[in-house]
Amino acid sequence: MTFLTGQHFLKESDFTPEQWLSLIGLSEQLKQERASGTEVQRLQGKAIALIFEKTSTRTRAAFEVAAIHQGAGTTFLDTSSSQIGHKESIEDTAKVLGRMYDAIQFRGDRQADVELLAANSGVPVYNGLTDDWHPTQMLADALTIREHVKKPFSEVVSVYVGDARFNTGRSFLVSATLLGQDVRIVAPAGFEPPANVVELAEEIAAGTGARITITDSLDAVEGADAVSTDVWVSMGEKKDVWSERIAALLPYQVNAGLMAKAPGAIFMHCLPAFHDQETSVGRDVFNSFGVAELEVTDEVFRSPASVVFDQAENRLHTIKAVMVATLS
Repeated sequence: MTFLTGQHFLKESDFTPEQWLSLIGLSEQLKQERASGTEVQRLQGKAIALIFEKTSTRTRAAFEVAAIHQGAGTTFLDTSSSQIGHKESIEDTAKVLGRMYDAIQFRGDRQADVELLAANSGVPVYNGLTDDWHPTQMLADALTIREHVKKPFSEVVSVYVGDARFNTGRSFLVSATLLGQDVRIVAPAGFEPPANVVELAEEIAAGTGARITITDSLDAVEGADAVSTDVWVSMGEKKDVWSERIAALLPYQVNAGLMAKAPGAIFMHCLPAFHDQETSVGRDVFNSFGVAELEVTDEVFRSPASVVFDQAENRLHTIKAVMVATLS
């Protein structure tokens, strides 16, 4: 059992490599317990507030179901059902909720807001996603790699392809570095992680032995065990950026040709993915730009290499581990 009692879960670099590995191990243990029918409810009587400024499918479902499995209760709070941000400050909200709840989850725009909640609530605060970091996703990704890539983490080659400037790309780099992986960011010029994030990863790599490559060459995909990507336009960005993004990133689409550079590699995506015309966004992009598939083709998304739905399920088990570790 991993105990990080009372600790916040705000970004990957707040944890040591040993703590990060232990959370993955606890996730694996809890998943096995659930599958075997031996799960113990360790959070009976706990109450968790779930603050959502941004919409969510996997994060909300994972927190709510994980709480149910462990005997805890949750309250969903969005911008229409609470005063947070428009009638009451983040600081005041944190001080109120911290007196009622045992933990608080926040999914929103600003990393500063989740940090402010943590500084003022007096209870563990979990980052369900901000514009800067996406740590719950990275635990799920690591568990998925452990299940599908039969190598120690230190021997795994993980490649992220596409726009790596924002939360998923940043978190991918730092998490893989904590795990000591051969981590490669493949992105066009101007779409790499910020310099301060690269410097942070390099500092971590000095202790873990991780190998970091940041390049615009698609040849860096060769030898990959896992190929990851994400959407090209993030939540809250304006539609007028689509033209620029498509022009820059279409050569970095994960398609059959790119996956052929890494035979046997798994394909990963945090979802949602724009791989067909079954979404309003996908149809709008096609009608405006004539592009039917964006960051990944439907062929790859539905291929045997794709483990995206295993990833999605693993959000449940890893988020459960975070709550158990910090509240038990």
